[in-house]
Amino acid sequence: MGFEPPQRLTRTLGETYGGATAAAWLETLPTLTDQALDRASLVAERVMAPGGRSSLVVLVRRSDGSPAALKIAPPFARPDREREALAHWNGWGAVQLLDEAGEGSLVLERLHPEVSLRSLPEAKALLEAAGTVRKLWVEPAAGHGFETVTERTARQAEAMGPYVSDAATGELTAAALAAREELVAAGDSECLLLHGNFRQGKVLAGDRAPWLAVGPEPLVGERAYDLARLVRDRVEDLVAASSGASAARRRVNKLADSLDLDRERLRGWTLFRAVESGTRALTAGRRQDAELLLEFASWL
Repeated sequence: MGFEPPQRLTRTLGETYGGATAAAWLETLPTLTDQALDRASLVAERVMAPGGRSSLVVLVRRSDGSPAALKIAPPFARPDREREALAHWNGWGAVQLLDEAGEGSLVLERLHPEVSLRSLPEAKALLEAAGTVRKLWVEPAAGHGFETVTERTARQAEAMGPYVSDAATGELTAAALAAREELVAAGDSECLLLHGNFRQGKVLAGDRAPWLAVGPEPLVGERAYDLARLVRDRVEDLVAASSGASAARRRVNKLADSLDLDRERLRGWTLFRAVESGTRALTAGRRQDAELLLEFASWL
């Protein structure tokens, strides 16, 4: 199957894992795709574009003619963890894992990729998102291999360190790091399976259920961490609005109350995750994205 990897996939893998690492894997991607199609007896229809940020998604037909989606991710993106999480959820609130097609290749239930929660009005989208993520918060399997919130954020905090001494970002970065230290000081207050990257764009329309989550970056820990990424959804609209700061704070309180979470813990994780994403965007040269994220974080 000849194709050019989607530009978004190429760009994001390069920013996240380094250009040389990404290029080496992308060079093998057409061969990996052919092997996965053959191994699972799939017929390719088309490559999804712009598609995912860390994986290739191909719309396919299975041997019985039923529709599915083939997802292929590089080993350094830990597709084994996604497989483990999807198998544990078994279709409850998330896309169903149908089969495997080799290392890093998953055959998934086909959803409607063109219809995510971002297609809904904001209030309705947040309501549906809350109902979906609630289903994902379950006890992990015994002997699971997922990292914890503390472990993941420790790596992120280390990468944020240089920005503490930056005149433009220092105060906000220091506040975000202090918030994380306070949140993890008492250890993980909960040990639930989390999506890890939950937001409106990660919830797609389905046939088996109205809305199902996709693309987890699973870990275990407290629910407030998982909800924090959702708080800043449509950040560009919040920043453009004259009431953006107050709207952001109201969103924290509303989401926390709707899912019975502590408001201050959700605020703290939202601050940390927004600043972490903002400094990572600066490192990658995406200054406009960084400015939006850091302005949002300053409101919290």
